[in-house]
Amino acid sequence: MTFDHMGQRFFKLLAIIVLLMLPFNLIAQSLLLGCEQTGEYLPDLQKKKVAVVVNHTSIFSNHRHLVDSLLSLGVTITMIFTPEHGYRGVASPLEKVDNSTDARTGIPITSLYGANTKPTVEQLNDVDVVVFDIQDIGVRYFTFSSTMHYIMEACAETGKPLIILDRPNPNGHYVAGPVLNRKFASFVGLNPVPIVYGLTVGELARMINSEGWLATSKPCTLKVVACQNYTHQMPYDLPVPPTPNLPNRKAILLYASLCLFEGTEINFGRGTDMQFQVIGGTSPKYGQYTFTPSDRPGALNPANEGRLCYGLDLRRVNTQKEGFTLKYLIDFYHKAPDKTKFFTKPATFDKLAGNDFLRIMITDGKSEKVIRSAWKKELNQFKVLRKKYLLYP
Repeated sequence: MTFDHMGQRFFKLLAIIVLLMLPFNLIAQSLLLGCEQTGEYLPDLQKKKVAVVVNHTSIFSNHRHLVDSLLSLGVTITMIFTPEHGYRGVASPLEKVDNSTDARTGIPITSLYGANTKPTVEQLNDVDVVVFDIQDIGVRYFTFSSTMHYIMEACAETGKPLIILDRPNPNGHYVAGPVLNRKFASFVGLNPVPIVYGLTVGELARMINSEGWLATSKPCTLKVVACQNYTHQMPYDLPVPPTPNLPNRKAILLYASLCLFEGTEINFGRGTDMQFQVIGGTSPKYGQYTFTPSDRPGALNPANEGRLCYGLDLRRVNTQKEGFTLKYLIDFYHKAPDKTKFFTKPATFDKLAGNDFLRIMITDGKSEKVIRSAWKKELNQFKVLRKKYLLYP
């Protein structure tokens, strides 16, 4: 080997070492969101009447909102559609969000949470193209993906093209949980995917479209502007909370496991400053940690409001490593003083689970290992299907 070749190998090795020593946040600066690649989608919007599906998460890395950016670039926006929690992201779960007008721009805002979950033909009459840019968290019962599904259906029915500006999935590093049985489809789960599906909204949209899951005779005309320099194993901290009850990364990672408590007598931190990070019920049998939920903006009428709750503080749990688990749910069911009253809203629980066998197996005293084996086959089939639609390694 010549000296030149040795020198080249040395400097390549040195460059790799330097890169590995850099702080992660410096390396991650090369991540480009779909919205930040205006050259990829601006030509599709010029001289068009545009509807945008956005909320407070629809921002660039510098926190500039997509609506402000498009208007500054001369794009004509005729309608803003917004999902659960509203345009500003402050409404409580299940709280009705009314139609309104954006005070800054004068653009009409149509709520897609409540009676009108899908744009009507009339609402899209004055629209040439629709742009979707909302931060998802990769969990089936998080309703932003259902809003996207209905947007796709509306676009397919009216022949309007849809552009999705993709964003990272903070739960995109794994796949877990039972695949939804269509008999239990609802707004908290429309498609036959597991609870944690390991796809960005762009990848999920491609799957929905190509697998024929839309209730239309033809697919949506879809364009996905993919993120650049993103992988599914890349940790991603959201720049703003996606909802009032997911205040930080810890809550977002615990959400998949704890949201199932929605159908039980247990409070999971709603009505506190520790949403989706603590769990507790009114019996001391649930644990030594205590908290008292209260009615507050973003958490109206929380479970066990004003009552002392006993349970667990999960803020120190390694949620990145643990992933989706049933252990908290099973443990609290076993500790319930009256097990017949634990599942206070069984229909809600079954919709979240996407089946009724999970609740039945828990009440039958089955272990988590046994319960997981019940969905293993379908989950493995989904993992194979998922590979067809991945945009990122």
